[in-house]
Amino acid sequence: MIKLMVTDFDGTLVDTFEANLRAYQKAFADVGLQLTSEDYRRCFGFRFERFMASMGIFDQKIGDKIRDSKKKYYPEFFSHLKVNVPLVELISTFHKLGGKTAIASTARRENLENALQHAGLHSLFDLIIAGEDVKQGKPSPEIYETVMERMEVSPYETLIYEDSEVGLQSAKASKAHFMKTEII
Repeated sequence: MIKLMVTDFDGTLVDTFEANLRAYQKAFADVGLQLTSEDYRRCFGFRFERFMASMGIFDQKIGDKIRDSKKKYYPEFFSHLKVNVPLVELISTFHKLGGKTAIASTARRENLENALQHAGLHSLFDLIIAGEDVKQGKPSPEIYETVMERMEVSPYETLIYEDSEVGLQSAKASKAHFMKTEII
C-alpha cells in the first residue's frame, strides 16, 4: 500500500522552465554571458554545480554571481509558472485521506519555497527536501532515500512523480514505485 507520494518540483509539479530560463538569462547577462533556450533545456533538472559545469563555467565567483542574481530575478517571472493541476489534485486528495506527501527537488530551498508560496501549494506537503539538504544531486537516489527515511516509509510504500531523465534515474535507483509525469 502506498503511504507516501513524493514529487519533484521543476517540470513535474510546476512547469518552471520559462520562469527559470528568463531569470537565468538575466543572471548570465549580468556576468557578460548568454544563455540560450536550447542550452538551458539540455541542462534543465541538473543541480546548480552540474549546470554551471555543463555551461563551461568553472570560476566560483562567476557561478556565485549567477546564483545570487538568479535568486533575485526569479520572482519577477513567477507569472510564467504553470501548475500541474491534475497532479496537485491527486496529491491533495491523497493528503486529505491521510497519506504523507513530500517534495524532493534539486532546486535551492529559497527559490523552491518562494515559488510554492506564490502557487499556493506549500501547505500541501509534509516535508520538503531541497538541493542543499543532500550531498549528491540526481541521478543519485540520495534525495528520495532521505525523504523515505524522514517520513519513515519503505520504498515499497512510496510513489514518486518525476519528469526528467535524471530524476527518473534517481527514482528508479531508490527502489520506490515511480511514474513519469508531464504537465498538461
